Amino acid sequence: MKFTSVFDIIGPVMIGPSSSHTAGAARIGRIARDLFGRQPKWVKVHLYGSFAETYRGHGTDIAIIGGLLDYDTYDERIKTAFSDAKEVGMSFEFIPEEAHKEHPNTARLVMGDEIGEMSVEGISIGGGKIEISEVNGFKLRLTGGMPAILVVHNDRTGCIANVANCLAMHNVNIGHMEVSRIERGHTALMVIEVDQNIDDRILQQIAYIPHITKVSKMNT
Repeated sequence: MKFTSVFDIIGPVMIGPSSSHTAGAARIGRIARDLFGRQPKWVKVHLYGSFAETYRGHGTDIAIIGGLLDYDTYDERIKTAFSDAKEVGMSFEFIPEEAHKEHPNTARLVMGDEIGEMSVEGISIGGGKIEISEVNGFKLRLTGGMPAILVVHNDRTGCIANVANCLAMHNVNIGHMEVSRIERGHTALMVIEVDQNIDDRILQQIAYIPHITKVSKMNT
């Protein structure tokens, strides 16, 4: 077996008990908050497979809420995440699902506030590592290992080039990009992994590009 890091062997620094069910769950929650762009007012957490069966005993529930509060995997405040969420006015509900997903440790977070809603699906693949597999119905693959920008846009000529040019003007290097669309000529999604965390001013400039409807980011 090949390891790229000592952390692949010993796992992340975390609040226990499980790197998959606790640390991974906290990372899913935290990345979902990043993609939403702010503290949600409410969240419904759909749990599948192993997550659905053991979420209370393994702390998956409290870890996801901690992540949504922007707590890292090692933050002691994860232990008080439920009461902390109530203090900031975030309601939450856990829904164990019987349906089967490709990976047994899968959670789908549907969150929102008075401004909007977002659905984020993530899987915990072990050792605290995760993948975001779906955002608002768009299939994708984000590991959280690199900063990323998600750009929802109308499927029009020139959108991709305009976003790439904007990043180039700010010396932001693109490491990987993929584009998906549910239907030709309608809504599409750009997922752009970059080499450095993105300043909010750059996101604002991207948001003003014609046919762009929503921009969010995931920092590391």
